[in-house]
Amino acid sequence: PSMLCLWLSTIAGGIVVLCVSLKIFLPYFWEDLIYFLRRKRSKTTVKKWARNGILSIIDLFMQTVEKIPHKPFLIYEETLYTYQDVDRRSNRVAQVFLRYGNLKKGDTVAVLMGNGPDFIHVWFGLAKLGFVVAFLNINIHSRSLLHCIDTCAAKALVVGEDCLESIEKELILNLLENNVAVWLMSTSSPSQHVHTLPDKLDKVPDDPVPSHLRAVADKRNSALYIFTSGSTGFPKAAIITHLRTLVASLAFTQCGAVSRDVMYITLPLYHASASLLGVCGCIQLGATCVLKKKFSAKQFWNDCRKYNVTMFLYIGELCRYLCNQPYKEEDRVHKVRIALGNGIRPSVWKEFLMRFGPIKIFEFYGSTEGSLGFLNYTNKIGAVGRAGTFSKFLHSFELLKYDVCKQELIKDENGRCKKAPIGKPGLLVVQVTEDAPFSGYAGNKEASEKKLLRNVFVEGDVYLDTGDLLMMDEDGFLYFTDRMGDTFRWKGENVATLEVSEVIGMMDFVQEVNIYGVSVKNYEGRTGMAAIVLKRHHAFNGERLYKHVVDFLPSYAQPRFVRIMDVMQITATFKHQKMHLANEGFNPEIISEPLYFMHEPAHSYIPLTREIYQKVISGEIRL
Repeated sequence: PSMLCLWLSTIAGGIVVLCVSLKIFLPYFWEDLIYFLRRKRSKTTVKKWARNGILSIIDLFMQTVEKIPHKPFLIYEETLYTYQDVDRRSNRVAQVFLRYGNLKKGDTVAVLMGNGPDFIHVWFGLAKLGFVVAFLNINIHSRSLLHCIDTCAAKALVVGEDCLESIEKELILNLLENNVAVWLMSTSSPSQHVHTLPDKLDKVPDDPVPSHLRAVADKRNSALYIFTSGSTGFPKAAIITHLRTLVASLAFTQCGAVSRDVMYITLPLYHASASLLGVCGCIQLGATCVLKKKFSAKQFWNDCRKYNVTMFLYIGELCRYLCNQPYKEEDRVHKVRIALGNGIRPSVWKEFLMRFGPIKIFEFYGSTEGSLGFLNYTNKIGAVGRAGTFSKFLHSFELLKYDVCKQELIKDENGRCKKAPIGKPGLLVVQVTEDAPFSGYAGNKEASEKKLLRNVFVEGDVYLDTGDLLMMDEDGFLYFTDRMGDTFRWKGENVATLEVSEVIGMMDFVQEVNIYGVSVKNYEGRTGMAAIVLKRHHAFNGERLYKHVVDFLPSYAQPRFVRIMDVMQITATFKHQKMHLANEGFNPEIISEPLYFMHEPAHSYIPLTREIYQKVISGEIRL
């Protein structure tokens, strides 16, 4: 007995020493291990699905329908749709296209539709016939729209009821001339050659179409085309494989979501976050989705309380807009426990938690076309993810030294890339392998090839250029620094727009701020300019802002110009638009809104007059 006690006490002591050592030297070990095991389980789940014949999100949806046919799948404007309802309605869509579509399996059909149940009915109905579905941004028009349809070689276009007014007759004629069929979610048609969908849906049965039509030969085949923002030209069609949709459907599971959760989707469904993480995630969980036509900060929390929402998706400035709403006593009265998304700033993150309660915010990093995804599973404020203890078993990535001014990688004497040191921004690249492929862009081999970096470290290796600058700290946490091109150079130094935004956003009269670089005659690089939206009942204070930026920012990062705006210009995914503002510059003859100039002798931002403007561009006033 004494030996047994000694043996047990030794083991207990060893366990205590091990736990203490891990806490000191590897403080995130257990969180890293849990996340690693969840990721491994996700891979195992996808393989198990394949063995059971589930190779696409439609296969998974059909399985869910069999298991829980009467469970609510969608709630939209107080109307409830069960899994069986959506299945039958999408069957009708498939039946219509099977009878009247004159299309074959593998063809591409583009969808231009806003949020609503019909988006999902059409998506699933087309997928049941084996079509590749292209999601189009409803904010694009004319040339950009034609470009997108041409890029993905769409044989048909389905236009939602809310998008009918944005489709010009000339555009329809152009599509018809190029043998692209046009289908409208309307009972009336401007031409006998343009098809209407709603009236035909009532004439066909809701019987399933033959299952062999949706059969997937290889889960690496294309399932969707989702267009990137096209910040450097026309939008590009990122190829989303069947495998990618299945993997994305497991994202909320890694955050601890379960079938009884209720998801709130306010983001546009043509965006990868809403469709892949949101809709596909609900299908995988067997959960309920509350779908909103458009994001409303005023209605957000009321909807969450009304429908018992427990998790939601965010992107860009969405959380800031929620924080900007007037305080209410019931701000913390809700059941939301999980928020998954990307683009929340640290200051907003802190304010959001303080105001709305202990919601677990899972900030992630990912791109529409990329295979890599980081998840901040520790909920550390500001980080987009973590290269944890076991990360090398999950993905292969590097942060490379990058010259922002020359817009090129820094290489050694042998022409190989250099790794960015800890604590310094670097260009994120992801190794392209069989397990982490890059599917590229549809109809654009040149753009696909431009995304690839070859012979990075050794001859023959291939990496995907994400175009994003990230920084890793000593603990392995990753932080988004800037989008390549958003960072600008002034006085020989790199200026990160996010850092400057955070500092100026601390001012009590600033509701929203957008930082960008503007060109100044006879100067190299670009100097900083801040577009600011003021809080209600607050006035701009040039003296206080001057003191603040001088105290908190190095001289090269201090914005030389300020533009006061009533409303900030944003993209459909709540990201700030910079290019248009940068092109307008700081000319008071072009810009009608109030402009201010950082005047050092006055220790203040003073009104930018035409006289001051002329002195700046002539060089009489030096920056």
